[in-house]
Amino acid sequence: MSKQTYHILGVMSGTSLDGIDLAELFFTYENGHWTYEIGTAATLPYPEIWITQLKAAITFSENELQQINLDYTTYLGAVISKFIADNNFQNLDAVCSHGHTILHQPQRGITLQIGNLPEIATYVRQTVVCDFRVQDVKMGGQGAPLVPIGDRTLFNEYTYCLNLGGFSNVSFEHNGQRLAFDISPVNTVLNYYANQLGLPYDESGKIAASGKIITELFETLNAYDYYQQSFPKSLGFEFVREKVLPEMEKFNPTPEDAMRTFIEHIGWQTARALPAKKGKLLATGGGAYNTLLIERIKFYLPEMELIIPDAKTLEFKEALIFGLLGVLRLRNEINVLASVTGAKQDHCSGKVFKV
Repeated sequence: MSKQTYHILGVMSGTSLDGIDLAELFFTYENGHWTYEIGTAATLPYPEIWITQLKAAITFSENELQQINLDYTTYLGAVISKFIADNNFQNLDAVCSHGHTILHQPQRGITLQIGNLPEIATYVRQTVVCDFRVQDVKMGGQGAPLVPIGDRTLFNEYTYCLNLGGFSNVSFEHNGQRLAFDISPVNTVLNYYANQLGLPYDESGKIAASGKIITELFETLNAYDYYQQSFPKSLGFEFVREKVLPEMEKFNPTPEDAMRTFIEHIGWQTARALPAKKGKLLATGGGAYNTLLIERIKFYLPEMELIIPDAKTLEFKEALIFGLLGVLRLRNEINVLASVTGAKQDHCSGKVFKV
């Protein structure tokens, strides 16, 4: 008989590069339902040298990718070990880690999350469950998004679960199936322009609020083929680097105007992506702190009840759900939904490394 309670450390590094999320998690399975509690949690910012390397890695050769994978696994192991020691966590069942996405090209059968090498278990001296995406891509799926099974399991009272991170993604039930897909870039673009002003991000969207919408740019962004494609579909930083930023730079926008226009684009695409425009929408991720962005989403979805949860759930929902994915992997239960990723079948994904 499987365990009914789990003590987990969930670890997530997102494409917005705002740091490594670490969350102590407690899961309980009772009467066919999972419940959770988030304990000690923190986002540990990357040092500048790692931000530079992770941004550049998309252009690396195969040998350089192998080296950064080794280096990042060592670095991540040290960060996790210190967090466990500093907080005196005892009797963890596992560390469940996403790693950091460098390449995501599922149409070519490629996805790479660094920091998921077997040595990670030795570094942290714990059982580690990680590398959740590769198997799905091998099975013909997008390898993303993986969070929706957690949305279904832990947040099923909401019509939609919207995450506003480096990219936005949404999940919802439709005819008895969970559907999900990436909507658009978010902080990958907004932070790029905030960086031009010497800031890591635009707090509350205050700087963007001082800009103006460049109508022609807004219309150009909305015309991308990706937005016309049916799901399952997912985005990687390649889309931002190769399509979005070059197109935006043609307009030579100020950072203020670029961010203001892109926030309008996010709001428009978010509303357009949702089949029904009524219900309860849970918004999480760093973008939920962007007051202007939330206002624009509400503007385009006037009949939707938009709910922003408590700070821990808002900030650490992805770490929470990757923790759940790890627990399901330990139980050999389905943790990836074919209806979401497009894989040939539901499956149980993730590698388990023991000390």
